[in-house]
Amino acid sequence: MNNLSALNRANLIKNMANDRYDVLIIGGGITGAGAALDATTRGLRTALVEMRDFGWGTSSRSTKLIHGGLRYLKQFEIQLVREVGTERAIVHHNARHLVVPEKMLLPIVDGGSLNKTLSNIGLWVYDFLAGVEKEERRKMLSKEETLGHEPLLRKDILEGGGIYYEYRTDDARLTIENIKTAVANDADCVNYAKVTGYWYENERIVGAMIRDEITGETFKIRAGTVINATGPWVDKLREKDLDQVKGKRLQLTKGVHIVVPRAKLPIEQAVYFDILKDGRMAFAVPRGRVTYIGTTDTTYKGEIERPIANQADVDYILEATNAMFPTVNLSTDDIISTWAGLRPLIHEDGKSPSELSRKDEVFYSETGLVSIAGGKLTGYRKMAERIIDIVEQKLKQKEPSAYKFLGKCKTAKLQLLGGQFKTQKAVEDYIIRTIGEVKQIELKKETVVSLVQKYGTETDKIIERAFEIYPTERDPLKRIHLAELWYVINFEMVNNLEDYLIRRSGRLYFERDTLGHWYPFIADEMGKMLGWSEAEKQEHLASFKREFDEVMSFRGEKKM
Repeated sequence: MNNLSALNRANLIKNMANDRYDVLIIGGGITGAGAALDATTRGLRTALVEMRDFGWGTSSRSTKLIHGGLRYLKQFEIQLVREVGTERAIVHHNARHLVVPEKMLLPIVDGGSLNKTLSNIGLWVYDFLAGVEKEERRKMLSKEETLGHEPLLRKDILEGGGIYYEYRTDDARLTIENIKTAVANDADCVNYAKVTGYWYENERIVGAMIRDEITGETFKIRAGTVINATGPWVDKLREKDLDQVKGKRLQLTKGVHIVVPRAKLPIEQAVYFDILKDGRMAFAVPRGRVTYIGTTDTTYKGEIERPIANQADVDYILEATNAMFPTVNLSTDDIISTWAGLRPLIHEDGKSPSELSRKDEVFYSETGLVSIAGGKLTGYRKMAERIIDIVEQKLKQKEPSAYKFLGKCKTAKLQLLGGQFKTQKAVEDYIIRTIGEVKQIELKKETVVSLVQKYGTETDKIIERAFEIYPTERDPLKRIHLAELWYVINFEMVNNLEDYLIRRSGRLYFERDTLGHWYPFIADEMGKMLGWSEAEKQEHLASFKREFDEVMSFRGEKKM
């Protein structure tokens, strides 16, 4: 049975408790997932544990762009721009179905952060540092040309614009594909496994104590090195160590996005625009039937587990959007969903949240714990390479003969599971072929496109399952839900409604208006597949209902 099957999870945990690993990674977000893939493909025996679901924290709540960090040029972080620009192309190559070129419009406005000359220079430097392909290099536009690209822009302050390219992605899907590829290369990864403490011998960490959050049972995992890659929880895990937290600490900032119907903000392409009131910038990104807009950047001191969008966050984004697109008149009534995530940045005295560097940093403990924090989604692979380089060096120092044959980092050219496409046209050809194959079971074109953009070539397994279901389930929508649900349970360790409807499919954020009808049906079918009792099913329904309501909870706030 697949090692990422929820049905095999108990056996996997039993085996992990009886094994010995070279490296144990705590944290199943994009940094931990990338580190697991890098470590296992070098030949290190690798384990990863995540206290909730893979990608549950920051790695499912970003702006969902693999971008080069144009705004960091303003802060003169040249090396950061160079690195993430280079990484952008690598991540696209390794998952073409999931990391898609996105035309981006940069309006140049009176009173904005960059004038025409600086925008032109900035975009040229950006292209140069990032090694952008010729066909995706910037193009500067006049005011009239800019309005031709985006007629909704505010005309009285518009001076021109620039077109350049970024890459749109699904952060949670990128995380799970790294996990799946790591497991395909012999890593052991499990979700809902919370580290409660460290395992010491002679005051050196040799593993961790872990509680299975589904069964309540506890177990231990032994490892040569332990990596703390828990994002916003990095300091919490450092505090569990005998060495405590020394030196630099994290500063958490909150980023909020809102989602509106595409018809309410029908932009022609993604727009990176000035927030006129404070000099920050925001993205408006079209995605299927919706457009999402963000983000905020405010210091956060609340409960790490449940950051939410409040009325002030929503008002800030609406005001900024209406100021740049004055005819759309967006209001809170137009919002169909929101999400809020936390950035685990490195604290620097005297700097505002937006001024804090997005560079990653590694922390070392006298007990051997290695922690990594900071960084950007775009640079996850390089962050993983750096941390595994450190781990490899430590292991070689400790046991030179045991680790002398380790290979070098392979992830720069390693395509992720489902992403085995040589070109972007190959993705399009695969979609066309699949559309032709599913006519018999009445799947719509947009359904196939959505599946391929999530699962890549693994869509074949879902389609095969849909054909198996076809004789008994005649409703095409129910059929594809059942096939997709079967896949994520058996191949992506989905344990509940949130795993599937938020992180594996993105439906809570982008299709919330349809979920009220579907999620009780999905709970019934998931309960059958996972063997839930009626009481357990009701608990899962109540848990998801909380998530379903919480993304719109700002509407219940009282205005002062």
